[in-house]
Amino acid sequence: MEITRRNALKIIGGTPVAAGLGLGDSQAQTPAPAAHPVAAAHQAAAAAKGPYKPKFFTAHEYATVTLLADTIIPKDDRSGSASDAGVPQFIDFTMTDRPDKQTSMRGGLRWLDHEANLRFGKPFVKCVEADRNAILDDIAYPLRATPAFTQGAAFFASMRDLVATGFYTSRAGIQDIGYMGNQPTTWDGCPAECLDHLGLKA
Repeated sequence: MEITRRNALKIIGGTPVAAGLGLGDSQAQTPAPAAHPVAAAHQAAAAAKGPYKPKFFTAHEYATVTLLADTIIPKDDRSGSASDAGVPQFIDFTMTDRPDKQTSMRGGLRWLDHEANLRFGKPFVKCVEADRNAILDDIAYPLRATPAFTQGAAFFASMRDLVATGFYTSRAGIQDIGYMGNQPTTWDGCPAECLDHLGLKA
């Protein structure tokens, strides 16, 4: 696949990263001033003690989500992978909070296993990397996808948005893109030359 962390944001385009919570909805969502679902999902994932036990996904589905997340954003020399940042937990929490998206998510995962079984006689997570990538190459770019892969392409676009949302709003993802946020600074007042120009005094 040609998808790497370095071009993940380019693939998403100009869509706000939080739009991934819409699972492919084209309409941008405006974050609420408090208790935003992105923050709530990260808080819930971070609060988990011991091995995470998914609340929405089955064990097999969760393994598939984890593998997909790490394929979309793998570990590199700057930071860990999507699963290192808690993205699968984030997606699981998001699904429990978005019942209107559960059917499309579960259907997409089943489509992926169905395609893997047709081609290679085993579910997606059991396929070797080259075989998994062969499937993903057919669905990773919606504008290139043939009619036979329209459903798979829509699912992968939604998954990619969710993974990017989860990663780039996590502590690791924020550090990865070098976001500094509001930094303390000092202001010594208007420069003297500006005051002179206006005919004012400090």
